[in-house]
Amino acid sequence: MQIDSFTGGIFDTNCFFLPENGLLIDAPQDAAEWLKAEGYAVSTLLLTHGHIDHVWDAARIQKEHDCKVGYHSETEPMVTQRGFFKEFGFGWEIEPISPGFHLEESAATAIEGRDFQVLLVPGHCPGSLCFLDQKERVLFGGDVLFAGGVGRWDLPGGDGPLLFQGIREKLFPLGDDIAVLPGHGPATKIGIERQTNPFLT
Repeated sequence: MQIDSFTGGIFDTNCFFLPENGLLIDAPQDAAEWLKAEGYAVSTLLLTHGHIDHVWDAARIQKEHDCKVGYHSETEPMVTQRGFFKEFGFGWEIEPISPGFHLEESAATAIEGRDFQVLLVPGHCPGSLCFLDQKERVLFGGDVLFAGGVGRWDLPGGDGPLLFQGIREKLFPLGDDIAVLPGHGPATKIGIERQTNPFLT
């Protein structure tokens, strides 16, 4: 499976594109320009969660590619209400998307010809999803688990104990061989984080 990545915006946010399936995971700032430069066509955009650095270019990508957008139901207000983040004291507005389709936790969901296990792992953000490609053993983890770290839990809707519980109960049992492609920073593996992550050991 070919996976191309782009890192954009002031928070160095990762997104991942599967050219064979037209599938994009997350939409940081300048992702739309990157897609255009590469000549990529997006059929479906999946959002791991609704924080602004992950959805910055979502509306533009939806419009330019006429693509479907999937996310958890709790993400809906974050991506459809222009002033959502200003209500919490942040200085950003988003360009709202047209409401997409909702994804809930499931053992197997087919998206653009790939089978994903969809895991709901809140704590960093309500409605935070991870997508496990079951065939390739790759987890698109959003801001849940990083190399040597975890997602911050001090933002509105954050809950540290809930985040740690979700990682231990839902991600670690997936297997030490699972490659984790996170929303920030380098790739890692479940086994490495289970054994060495200072937040979880």
